[in-house]
Amino acid sequence: MATLEESFPRGGIRKTHKSEKAFQQSIEQDNLFDISTEEESIKRKKSQKRPATMKKLKIENRESNKSLTDKFEILSVESLCEGMRILGCVKEVKDLELVISLPNGLQGFVQVTEICDAYTKKLNEQVTHEEPLKDLVRLPELFSPGMLVRCVVSSLGITKKGKKSVKLSLNPKNVNGVLSAEALKPGMLLTGTVSSLEDHGYIMDIGVGGARAFLPLQKAQEYVQQKNKAGAKLKVGQYLNCTIEEVKGSGGVVSLSIGPSEVSTAIATEEQNWTLNNLLPGLVVKAQVQKVTPLGLTLNFLSFFTGQVDFMHLDPKKTGTYFPNQQVKACVLCIHPRTRVVRLSLRPVFLQPGRSLTRLSCQYLGAVLDDVPVQGFFRKAGATFKLKDGALAYARVSHLSNSKNFFNPENFKPGNTHKCRIIDYSQMDQMACLSLRTSIIEAQYLRYHDIKPGEVVKGTVHTVKPYGMLVKVSEQITGLVPSMHLADILMKNPEKKYHVGDEVKCRVLLCDPEAKKLMMTLKKTLVESKLPAVTCYADAKPCLQTHGFIIRVKDCGCIVKFYNDVQGLVPKHELSGEYIPDPERVFYPGQVMKVVVLSCEPSRERMLLSFKLLSDPEPKKERVGQNQKKGKAVNVGQLVDVKVLEKTKDGLEVAVLPHRTPAFLPTTHLSDHIANGPLLYHWLQAGDILHRVLCLSQSEGHVLLCRKPALVSTIEGGQDPKNFSEIHPGMLLIGFVKSIKEYGVFVQFPSGLSGLAPKAIMSDKFVTSTSDHFVEGQTVVAKVTNVDEEKQRMLLSLRLSDCALGDLATTSLLLLSQCLEELQGVRSLMSNRDSLLIQRLSEMIPGMVLDLEVQEVLEDGSVIFSGGPVPDLVLRASRYHQAGQEVESGQKKKAVILSVDMLKLEVHVSLCQDLVTRKAKKLKKGSEHQAIVQHLEESFAIASLVETGHLAAFSLTSHLNDTFRFESEKLHVGQGVSLTLKTTEPGVTGLLLAVEGPAAKRTMGKTRKESETVDEDEEVDPPLVVGTIKKHTLSIGDMVTGTVKSIKATHVVVTLEDGVIGCIHASHILDDVPVGTSPTVKLKVGKTVTARVIGGRDVKTFKFLPISHPKFIRTIPELSIRPSELEDGHTALNTHSVSPLEKIKQYQAGQTVTCFLKRYNVVKKWLEVEIAPDIRGRIPLLLASLSFKVLKHPDKKFQIGQALRATVVGPDSSKAFLCLSLIGPHKLVKGEVAMGRVVKVTPNKGLTVSFPFGKIGRVSIFHVSDSYSETPLEDFVPQQVVRCCVLSTADHVLTLSLRSSRTNPMTKSKIEDPEINSIKDLKEGQLLRGYVKAVQLHGVLLGLGPSVVGLARYPHISQYSRSKKALCNRYLPEGKLLTAKILSLNYEKNLVELSFLPGDTGKLDVFSASPELPLVEQEEKKIEAEKSNQNRSEEKRNQKGKEKKSQKGQLESKLPCNKKEPKKPPVKRQGSWGRLESGSEQESVNKKQRKADPKEDDIGVEVYYREGEEEIEEMSVLPKEKQAKPADVPRLQLSSGFVWDVGLDSLTPALPPGGESSDSEEDEQPHQATQKKKSKKERELEKQKAEKELSRIEEALMDPGRQPESADDFDRLVLSSPNSSILWLQYMAFHLQATEIEKARAVAERALKTISFREEQEKLNVWVALLNLENMYGSQESLTKVFERAVQYNEPLKVFLHLADIYTKSEKFQEAGELYNRMLKRFRQEKAVWIKYGAFLLRRGQAGASHRVLQRALECLPNKEHVDIIAKFGQLEFQLGDVERAKAIFENTLSTYPKRTDVWSVYIDMTIKHGSQKEVRDIFERVIHLSLAPKRMKFFFKRYLDYEKQHGTEKDVQAVKAKALEYVESRSSVLED
Repeated sequence: MATLEESFPRGGIRKTHKSEKAFQQSIEQDNLFDISTEEESIKRKKSQKRPATMKKLKIENRESNKSLTDKFEILSVESLCEGMRILGCVKEVKDLELVISLPNGLQGFVQVTEICDAYTKKLNEQVTHEEPLKDLVRLPELFSPGMLVRCVVSSLGITKKGKKSVKLSLNPKNVNGVLSAEALKPGMLLTGTVSSLEDHGYIMDIGVGGARAFLPLQKAQEYVQQKNKAGAKLKVGQYLNCTIEEVKGSGGVVSLSIGPSEVSTAIATEEQNWTLNNLLPGLVVKAQVQKVTPLGLTLNFLSFFTGQVDFMHLDPKKTGTYFPNQQVKACVLCIHPRTRVVRLSLRPVFLQPGRSLTRLSCQYLGAVLDDVPVQGFFRKAGATFKLKDGALAYARVSHLSNSKNFFNPENFKPGNTHKCRIIDYSQMDQMACLSLRTSIIEAQYLRYHDIKPGEVVKGTVHTVKPYGMLVKVSEQITGLVPSMHLADILMKNPEKKYHVGDEVKCRVLLCDPEAKKLMMTLKKTLVESKLPAVTCYADAKPCLQTHGFIIRVKDCGCIVKFYNDVQGLVPKHELSGEYIPDPERVFYPGQVMKVVVLSCEPSRERMLLSFKLLSDPEPKKERVGQNQKKGKAVNVGQLVDVKVLEKTKDGLEVAVLPHRTPAFLPTTHLSDHIANGPLLYHWLQAGDILHRVLCLSQSEGHVLLCRKPALVSTIEGGQDPKNFSEIHPGMLLIGFVKSIKEYGVFVQFPSGLSGLAPKAIMSDKFVTSTSDHFVEGQTVVAKVTNVDEEKQRMLLSLRLSDCALGDLATTSLLLLSQCLEELQGVRSLMSNRDSLLIQRLSEMIPGMVLDLEVQEVLEDGSVIFSGGPVPDLVLRASRYHQAGQEVESGQKKKAVILSVDMLKLEVHVSLCQDLVTRKAKKLKKGSEHQAIVQHLEESFAIASLVETGHLAAFSLTSHLNDTFRFESEKLHVGQGVSLTLKTTEPGVTGLLLAVEGPAAKRTMGKTRKESETVDEDEEVDPPLVVGTIKKHTLSIGDMVTGTVKSIKATHVVVTLEDGVIGCIHASHILDDVPVGTSPTVKLKVGKTVTARVIGGRDVKTFKFLPISHPKFIRTIPELSIRPSELEDGHTALNTHSVSPLEKIKQYQAGQTVTCFLKRYNVVKKWLEVEIAPDIRGRIPLLLASLSFKVLKHPDKKFQIGQALRATVVGPDSSKAFLCLSLIGPHKLVKGEVAMGRVVKVTPNKGLTVSFPFGKIGRVSIFHVSDSYSETPLEDFVPQQVVRCCVLSTADHVLTLSLRSSRTNPMTKSKIEDPEINSIKDLKEGQLLRGYVKAVQLHGVLLGLGPSVVGLARYPHISQYSRSKKALCNRYLPEGKLLTAKILSLNYEKNLVELSFLPGDTGKLDVFSASPELPLVEQEEKKIEAEKSNQNRSEEKRNQKGKEKKSQKGQLESKLPCNKKEPKKPPVKRQGSWGRLESGSEQESVNKKQRKADPKEDDIGVEVYYREGEEEIEEMSVLPKEKQAKPADVPRLQLSSGFVWDVGLDSLTPALPPGGESSDSEEDEQPHQATQKKKSKKERELEKQKAEKELSRIEEALMDPGRQPESADDFDRLVLSSPNSSILWLQYMAFHLQATEIEKARAVAERALKTISFREEQEKLNVWVALLNLENMYGSQESLTKVFERAVQYNEPLKVFLHLADIYTKSEKFQEAGELYNRMLKRFRQEKAVWIKYGAFLLRRGQAGASHRVLQRALECLPNKEHVDIIAKFGQLEFQLGDVERAKAIFENTLSTYPKRTDVWSVYIDMTIKHGSQKEVRDIFERVIHLSLAPKRMKFFFKRYLDYEKQHGTEKDVQAVKAKALEYVESRSSVLED
């Protein structure tokens, strides 16, 4: 029973064993931390004379005192533990965390994710959507300082500064998780959070498993009215104290109440069955005082439980009056989960739950106090002091001395006095916190609140960072000096001037105590400035001089900043006495300047400054003037003159003359024309005077002005009503749009009155969006429709039909004149500028003819010219304005100015000959002319008269309200209009003024010549639009007779009776059209035809209208003369389709159609065809034929109007066209032959080819021809048409071949160089040709195919001297064609070894052209040198001739004289990601050795794939010798021992370009070339020899395939197996071999997109590889990004575990540790994480930490997992730690769970591996005597037997068998009984 009582205490005083007491005494005798009294010391002196009994009594007394001190030891961070429930008070609320005050001066933090699950879910939603959620409330709105909260300690950590931090959780799941649903009783007081809002109440989260809590609305009403702002509803996440009203279904459903009266009186009772396990902090209980001591009380509560109250939590008013058995009310503060110690408080403030603390701070915070006496000392926690007002204060142990070394407990006996400082206030203890540290007492600044901007402070340099320098001002305060502020000038190397620990003097720029942000400056001028510091806008009085620093330099001036984020603007004219055109050249950010304040508006936080300190005393005068004449205000409706002071974002700051009253003129109020406002704003500058400006309003000194001419003239005419009584319906008023709403527009009038124009009467046109029709500030005419004088409201109409101001033509001309007049005003402003460019621009007017030079033709077809009157002037002609002329750079052209863009400073010109050479013809005023629109501005258009070429302007609007146009109503450049001239001379604007005639007279733009087809495609035949279209009464299906008027390419124009013009399309002439013929040829002009009407085409839109359309009577009839339609009825055209795109949807890809050629578009390179009258198509030239001849001259093959049979490829996405093909379906699949166009030629690599519809393909240098040549890409140029065969479509880039054997297999042309696609195509001894790829350390790489590379080692390259690398770099450049013989093949490792030696190839030595190379044999040196010299001189003479010859069948090569490229050394590396291991086998190879063993040189990159462990170790190198540390390996250098060997395990590196060519490089030719010509017999023998060689090569090529060696190979492989992660990882390794990290990343990204989402493991393998890659070659940031993505797309736990393994293998142990800590928080219920972390710690030798992890695991994991986790940790101890400890773990577990056979089995396995035979036998003996099931016993007997057979003697085996027999017999006897 005693043991039970010890393990499971029920409360009350713990029994102490005698032995334990004796032990305590022995310790406490020597304890220094003894609280002794003066009496005691007196007694001590007398004790020597007293008998021994007195001494004994004294010792006992000391012991009781000591145990008392221990018992009432107050809380410290060390005494807290995870899972401890504790009451706290909200001290500070931040956006992402709460600071909580805990009892006894402690403090903790609650993160935003620890409030409740519902709130965390909302936060995650917000992060996912990346926008704020409406119903998510910020923490400051949910919590307020002083609120009492129940917390759980979630973790105890140490901050970076070494301080201990306590992390808490408020989540009801953690706080109330100790309660079960069955334990819930009515009346219980719980805390909970709002989960969701429902119709009749709130669902609450009380954190009790299996219980659903509901708070009815009526139960929340009282609280909501009292506590929530404006009675708002409760929010999700709101923290509440609630009492249980009703419990249903064994706690399944709980009804709550939060009424303040019920909550504040709630008391925990015995009936509620509280236990020490589930007792909650914050509960109020009735208690009885059990014992009174100087340090606190012991209480009995809830009958069985004992708790303690420390002296800090006694009621201050009753201290010293408590007595045993006294009845008191107490509040539970905390419960220790392990010791079960309950602490309570008797302070009255805690005895009313739900009530917030009122006293939250101390008024003397920061005060230094002298001679403060000690009240009491606690050895672990600290000491208490008594302040002068009698209040207690508290200091933690860490604050009692400067350091632990100097701490002397003797100094803190009660009564001792100390000097201290109040540093904080503990809300939970209602007492001040003190510090005795000298550094804190003497610190000038204790808190951020103490520092004020502008103060000079001293500090020490802490660190120097790229963004600035951190300076420590005091122990708690650190500030930042940004890099801009390190000195008066910008410093490049601040670390040279400032060193850590240096003392510096700074000035405070900004201090934000809430954010704990301090910014300072070290600029000497600012620090030592004696001028007053500006720390707020109110300090900035006019004429004040001070120092500031420039933060931004703009065109308009400089922005200068002072202290506390106060800043002002120095306008451009105030920068200097002289004009500064470009401030950025004179001033720079960070520059310290002395400034004078001109004006300041603190309410608007605006300040005007000047750098002109003495030279400009004008501000003073201005200020004096203002003071004198303050009374002279500007009246509303008054017209004034103003002077521009400065520009702001929305308008101009001006001074009203003559009294210089400040006012504001918005940009929108500068003009009646919307476009002219920004233009005037741009060109007006400070100092300009504006006349006749209207005052619109005046309020609180703000004067608003308007310069709209329409409003000014209204005021002058006295037509503006001043109040509502003057307004009556029907009046027309001029005003401006004040604001735009969805329901209408508010219009304000000059007098200040305003009205609403509803959406319904805003316009005569249908209004979908009000903002489409009007803009704010726009001038409008309004008609009053309704007036309500009482409410001071009126309704207005803005419809043109209601608001007409007279004749439209007159209004139109007036608006145009006004607009051009304002533009002329802008020109005069421009002419006053200093810039020559701007002055010349102001002189340029439309109609001027210029001589220009073409500078550039842009992609969109527009032309840029140079050679204008000013060098930098931009002159531009659009594609339309080229007028069909061919233009090239450098051409001289005459152009006419159409318009000058005064904002962009561009001039629009036209090359149109009619405009350049105008006809001198007299024009009459009022005459009507046809004109073509040449240029469009926002409010007017410029057109040229067809007859003369004169430019005329006409207004696009005929009314102020007429600003909206439907698309069909808008004018376009090139459109024909009818104009009535109003002036006959151009005048200053250069334009005639005109008015447009009726819109019905508009015509579509002229057709261009075929060669310059504009891609608008809306072109119509001129006969169809000539003259006015006559009305007709025809309907669809009518039979008509007419005469053929003209015959066009794809249609015939017919004149019907009554002069109506009709049209017959080529597709409606014959029923069956023979291909190649033109149906229109069958009709002759003048022939009479009978036709049927099948549709009607609208003249303007060219769409076919339904017969029900009102405009059908004015359409052009579409006719058909097909015999079938004339006889058997008719089909009407589809006229109901909304868009042409719908019409073409009826055609399916692959369908065959008959079409008629309309024209060949030279620019776009396509054939334009028509299938039907309303369906058009395009045939890209590349899809027109497979013949080069046809594609070169398509006009010869295809005739206009010809019928063609085409296949539908698909609709053109951009326009309503069908894409067609004349060569069948356009499918770029494997084996398909297609025509493409070369877009790029890459030297030594190949070609890039484009196909129609944006498809791109690549041709390798090996696939250009069937016969390799020295310069294979010489004949290819961009835009050349080539015939290609598709080899692969694996990637988005196609793999192509131009070999004629592929593109034209029927010709059976001779293949001199066969395709080598894999190593299997090669044979040993085969002779073949290839191109040099690179020269490496070990030999020369020769490309044999697109993805096959061979290596010729130096001994096999040449018979000349062995100093090879330099020679090879020189004589074997990249791309050189060489003949090689295959010496050996390794199919498994993909290795190809070659030889270039003459003896092997039968060709000349590769270095034979070099004279200075000595042979290996010394005797032949001289002879060979002479021969080389002869060869060299001979070949120099014959070089030209030889370059032209193409030596077929011969495998010699010449060196191309490429540009010299720098040779990059090959990077030595290895492809290891999982771990970095290097082998230094190169050193072991003897340098004199001629042939190296391939095995010896090989470092293979192998992929280990273990599915069981769900982990991949990508590309880890086969271990050789010792492992290299990552720190020793440079980031991009994979290893120090990389050797070239082609193979899958060691993949081909993409090497840098080859060596350089030199002057001595010559064409290599056969040696005989220098001698006589060969005889016929010799040539025949050579030919036979070559043929034999070729047949041998072909046989070698029949060998099976090889491993991939290039990106193309891998692309093909991953196409065939897209879900194979191993292939993708090998592909990544291939790129890593070549140090192409980015490409490896790209491959990984491709893999993630390609692998099917079902293949989770394959995807995870790639993610792990990418993590490996980023870990080794990326930054921490890139690794974090990949990791976060991986967690999103995979099971998070797997990703975390893999990253932890990666960190561990790369020896990043700190990062691994941090990651495991994250995992323990996130996956605390996953035992795998605990086991992995334990193993990690044991491997690192941290056995103690591993033991602590096991304890934590047992606390976090459910009980059913405990045995497994203990067993796993036992295994780990066996393998990595202490064997004895491992045995102890297993023994303890098995003593508790003796029947766990799995644990026994593991224990036996481990002991067999790590223990002695005796230990193993002992365990077996124990197991076989257990009472287990027969099946299990059989298993153990069998294992015992197997063990003895392996390790024991025959006798041992027999003994086991005997024991088994004995067990069976005993078992059977039991069964019989």
